[in-house]
Parts: sequence; structure tokens; C-alpha cells
Amino acid sequence: MTRVAITGARGRMGNLILEEIKNAPDIELVAAFDIVGLGQKVMGDVLLSDAGDLKKVLQETRPDVMIDFTVASAATDNICTAAEVGVSLVVGTTGFSPEQTTRIHRAIEDGQVAAVISPNFSVGVNVFWKLVEAAAMALREYDVEVIEAHHNKKRDAPSGTAVKTVEILRESMGLDRVVHGREGLAVRTKEIGVHAVRAGDIVGDHTVLFAGPGERLEIKHQAHSRAAFASGAVRAAGWVAGVKPGIYSMADVLAGVDPSV
Repeated sequence: MTRVAITGARGRMGNLILEEIKNAPDIELVAAFDIVGLGQKVMGDVLLSDAGDLKKVLQETRPDVMIDFTVASAATDNICTAAEVGVSLVVGTTGFSPEQTTRIHRAIEDGQVAAVISPNFSVGVNVFWKLVEAAAMALREYDVEVIEAHHNKKRDAPSGTAVKTVEILRESMGLDRVVHGREGLAVRTKEIGVHAVRAGDIVGDHTVLFAGPGERLEIKHQAHSRAAFASGAVRAAGWVAGVKPGIYSMADVLAGVDPSV
């Protein structure tokens, strides 16, 4: 049985993750944190705690893994605290600055814990990335554009999933120049164009468009529900509890590698 704590328990993703944990026979919730609803009980008898008490509660409840889907500023402190007390991590928060990322990686290394860090925990998106990589290797001379769309409450742009997609394209196509939107007399060069849409209640759409002489190819992933992300995060929590210290991706979880090896 994997003992799990969750931060941002009352957020959109937090509520869905709680539902996934409720239905998982091998996962037990032992702690939950948020800035609202403090003192309320979730999933029976687990009290909702203040994130300011994170270290104390983690030491008392002794979870194997903490799942964090919050915002970058809060997540950085949460991750560092969990690593300090020896709790492994599943991190779906995006929008970290380079300085925050460095701090997080150092804390994980110093704490000698395992962490699955991914901008997207859906199985489909991880397959999408593999398809994008394969297409990019074959279409290196084509123009390429990345278009992503999310709900109007999402703060970071481009999305973490789009950022990861651009990283794959840069490596596979040998492109260094990235242009975020275009305006005025913008002459296209050898570059990756990136475009972010924020509207309504769009859960998450990502498209990579390759265009060459006389043809174009589009690879698209559309999320209809955040449940796909929640189920992947809980799956990652069960996996990461058994691996050696280090930083892993969702691709590692999906690879089917025995975590005890």
C-alpha cells in the first residue's frame, strides 16, 4: 500500500486526484493540504491542513509520496520541504522559472528522493510526444508550428506541455530559434512558431503542424477531461514509491519498467 499526501487538494486537479485515490486499491491518502477549507475532512477522516504546516504534518503522517498540482511559487516550497523530510514526489505543476527549477532539482538530489516531474500526466500526450519526435526527425526541412489552447484561468503561457513539445522539436530538427506569436512584417526563418490560446473552459488542446512543399501534417492531442491527468498522476505515485532516488518522467512510468530494479 502506497501512502500519499496531496497539496492543492481543493483545486480542480486536486479533487479529481482524490477521486482516483478513492478508487485505487493500492493507494491510501494520509494527508491533504490547501489554503481553503482548513480543518475539513476529506475521504473520510483525513483533515485538510494548512500548507504552512507541511513539514510538521508530513513528519507526523509519514507518506511515501506527495502529489503536487498547485502553482509554481507554492510548489517550489512544497517540493523542497517534502524532499527534506524524505518524501518522494509526483509534480504536475508547471510554469517554474529556471531559478525555481534549479532549486527543486537540488532539493531532490540533496534529499535523496525519487520524483516524477511532468508537464502532462496523460497517456495520450506522452504518445503524442513520441509521434512528434518521429515526425520531426523525418521532416527536418519543413516549417513547424505549435498551437496550444487552454481555459481562460490558466496563468502560464505557453503551457508546460507546449514547452516540452518545443524541446523535442528543437532537438529533433536542430532548430534554435523559437518565435512566440507574430505581428507586423514578420518574415519566417528557420524557426519554431508557438501560439497560445486562452479561452472559455478548454481543458487542453495541443497541435504540431509540419508544412512543406504541397502538403502539411498535423499531430494533435485534445483532452476532454482532466480525469486523464489525474489517473496518470496516481499511477505515477504508485510507481515512484518503489524506484531509486532521481528525477523521472511520465515516459519512465509508462515504459513498464519494474520500479524495484
